Amino acid sequence: MGNAQITSLLVSVLAGTMVIFLRLRASNRPTTLRKIMIPPMGMATGFMMFIVPDTRIPWAWAGIAFLVGAVLFSVPLIRTTQLEIRDETVYMKRSKAFLWIIIGMLLVRVLLHDWVERYITVVQSAGVFFILAFGMILVWRIAMLRSFLSLTGRKPGVHQAANE
Repeated sequence: MGNAQITSLLVSVLAGTMVIFLRLRASNRPTTLRKIMIPPMGMATGFMMFIVPDTRIPWAWAGIAFLVGAVLFSVPLIRTTQLEIRDETVYMKRSKAFLWIIIGMLLVRVLLHDWVERYITVVQSAGVFFILAFGMILVWRIAMLRSFLSLTGRKPGVHQAANE
């Protein structure tokens, strides 16, 4: 295993650990439209990696990666993300299953990453998995947005956090 592969693996594990930590903290703070929409918007800047010719992949690979993220990986997140109103403010409910789902997804990603790197370069693999993650995050956050709007749109008196 080369340095690039080890670095890629470590970054994946670090990112997964960060997601777990951030999600556990999120249930203690109000959820806002901004907090729902910033992750996919911030992540979208990662598409700049494809300016570098070595990272480019065929459109079909990108489409498949996006669909796998959007369909397979986002569904467990959507099912375990519930919003609720407490003290007239929207919060995310903490889910016991979420931690296990994130760990499972991280393991699947690491195993797939190793297999995929047998056939494509490390930087192309990074591009494929970035697109997969973007598809997952985008669909998950759109589902959260719909839930948020449904909760706040039908409940008079519910307000959003002051920092929105």
